[in-house]
Amino acid sequence: MILFSLLLLFVATCVGGWLALFPDGRDALGDSLARCARHLRQRLQHARRQGNGRAVVALAAVHATATRARAHPLLAGAVLLLVLLPPLGSLLLAGRQVLPQVAERNRAVNEQVAGLLRGERLVAPPAPPPAVFTTAEVTLVRPQLAGANRNWDLLDQEFAHRLLTVFHVMREQHGYEMVLLEGYRSPTRQNELADAGGHVTNARAFQSYHQFGLAGDCAFLRDGKLVISERDAWAMRGYQLYGEAAEAAGLTWGGRWKMMDFGHTELRGRRR
Repeated sequence: MILFSLLLLFVATCVGGWLALFPDGRDALGDSLARCARHLRQRLQHARRQGNGRAVVALAAVHATATRARAHPLLAGAVLLLVLLPPLGSLLLAGRQVLPQVAERNRAVNEQVAGLLRGERLVAPPAPPPAVFTTAEVTLVRPQLAGANRNWDLLDQEFAHRLLTVFHVMREQHGYEMVLLEGYRSPTRQNELADAGGHVTNARAFQSYHQFGLAGDCAFLRDGKLVISERDAWAMRGYQLYGEAAEAAGLTWGGRWKMMDFGHTELRGRRR
């Protein structure tokens, strides 16, 4: 939006300068307005012959405006600038807008998380066997999970470090063993998931942080089995703790979105 506003402001400034400095430009604008006035006059005459009263009044007003603008092209350009500058100025001076569903609230500092973020790099846990991701319970909730990428090396290093910090806190403080369901996601897979419907994702290729290695979908392991269902009270308690730890690590948690995605976290403000 800011770039579009800057473009409009640039165009308006160029047009105003062109009209002010070049008589040929004013003449060209006057000729264009004259053609518009002739066209409007023809429409006005046609509307009068048809007996359309409202059209006559509207066209007459537009015709009068075009005639005045033709007579004073420089004034018309100045008026155009005056009309465009206030809204453009307000857009440029306005602060960063945050959507309500993703607005972040101030969080208390988690000293353990802060210490881990300052400390040495954590190592990714070993991946569970592929069969863990293809059970009937998991497929019912995430039918496309078998084709997901769970390679930690394809993630942004800073995001991976923060997510591993969250995993460490969840294991050491709360006793939850976590697993990465999906990290990096190719543009082709992103479109395939979007085609499956809005209940999966509304983001298409390059509209998701997954394409940049800056997002991850996670769940819990319990007795060697993957638990994703939000109907499981133990899992829902874990998601709440996971969201708190993720936000303490500077990540955005999908559990606060309008379309809640409890297992999703992402690191905003970075592009590789």
